[in-house]
Amino acid sequence: MTVVQPSQRMREIGVVQYGAPVLAEVAWPFDLPAEREAAEHTTTMLFASMERIGQVHPFAKGMGLAAPQISIGRAAAAVQPPGRDTPAIVLLNPRITDRSEEDDEHYEGCLSFFDVRGMVLRPLSITVETTALDGTTVTTVYERGLARLVHHEIDHLDGLLYLARMRPGVEPISVDEYRQTGRAWVYDS
Repeated sequence: MTVVQPSQRMREIGVVQYGAPVLAEVAWPFDLPAEREAAEHTTTMLFASMERIGQVHPFAKGMGLAAPQISIGRAAAAVQPPGRDTPAIVLLNPRITDRSEEDDEHYEGCLSFFDVRGMVLRPLSITVETTALDGTTVTTVYERGLARLVHHEIDHLDGLLYLARMRPGVEPISVDEYRQTGRAWVYDS
């Protein structure tokens, strides 16, 4: 019986994999509202890809996808928070404008190299400015696990992978090893 690696499964459903140049490039921002149609098309593509991804892998902690991960070098990402009834977040031209001094370190995965997980230090709270389709600026504060998901996707748009955020000397671990840690993201209320 042939075992299909998680990264191969992601590749098969259209997720760009580690090493692809588009993952290391800064995504091109949208000029909104002039490029509204392009932004809407990119968002539609992100949600269609997330639907396919969700059919092959469950995401208890939520899921995010940045446009470069589906070969679109534009500044758009989508985040599906945990919970079936929680609306998805669309990030167009996102920019982190503030971050808490308090941070924490948890394991993260990435659809673009899904065979491993890495311990990543992130702020517990971030303030993000995005551009709405009508060109207005929207400011939102994200906290804890949602801040981690949103920050991860913004990093993708800046051409960064979570590997760049890991402490020196810390290496990713295999998915099998990660599953044995039993470490879910836990935050004090």
